[in-house]
Amino acid sequence: AQAGSHLVRLTHQGQQDPLRNQTALVDKSRSTVTYYITSQSNHTAVVLYDSRNGYVCYKPMEQHACYLRRMDTWDLQTLQTSLNTSEQRADQLLRQDNQTKYYQEFLGILAGEEVDPKSLGEAVQTLCEQTSIFWVRRGGGPGKQRLIYLCIDICFPSNICVSICFYYLPE
Repeated sequence: AQAGSHLVRLTHQGQQDPLRNQTALVDKSRSTVTYYITSQSNHTAVVLYDSRNGYVCYKPMEQHACYLRRMDTWDLQTLQTSLNTSEQRADQLLRQDNQTKYYQEFLGILAGEEVDPKSLGEAVQTLCEQTSIFWVRRGGGPGKQRLIYLCIDICFPSNICVSICFYYLPE
């Protein structure tokens, strides 16, 4: 961690959820929060929120690709909560509120929409160095012909958890 950043380590365990290891690296100087998530099946993913450049970037460690979308208002609000949360406060938030809110979000991978890394900020370039970067967009969910590519579960200090699933959009 660099000056201006601090490490917040959260381990989230829900009654219906398997144990999931999650670490958040908050870098206030770059206005980024990077989540490192390892599922019970030992799959690791990185989710980067970069408010300076307005991107959310997903990188499954088992794949040689990154997935990128523009931030929306909800992302910015969630990011502000994380940027303003210290390690001690994050632990207190998880202990005080056992009522975790779960959401599911489907992101469609846009076929043939590879991104030029030079047009992105430093944080995304560093995370996705020497990998392909593809645009994704929110969808209503996978149809019968669409294959779910992968799912990532992420929990924020505000006790909101989001399951993000990727699938290919037919084009």
